[in-house]
Amino acid sequence: MANIKSSKKNIITSNNKKKENNKKRSIIKTYIKKVLFFISSKNFEKSMFFFNKMQSILDKYSVKGIIHKNKAARFKSSLYAKIKNIINLKNSI
Repeated sequence: MANIKSSKKNIITSNNKKKENNKKRSIIKTYIKKVLFFISSKNFEKSMFFFNKMQSILDKYSVKGIIHKNKAARFKSSLYAKIKNIINLKNSI
């Protein structure tokens, strides 16, 4: 444990930041799971709705440094490719 008063305060603030960042990462994971769920159920409208929400959240958090920008781009591109497959399957039927 730290002995200096400012070190003790820094520990408290870093723990609070860690909790907030974990909440935000959890939000990202939740939206990704929702998008994947609607992709698997082949519901285009709902998957695009949650994809758009997830996309804005990813962009916001990647600017703030909570998630790396390349990781955010990878999530967006892979999920959008899966959504495009839903459209292709509907058009082929």
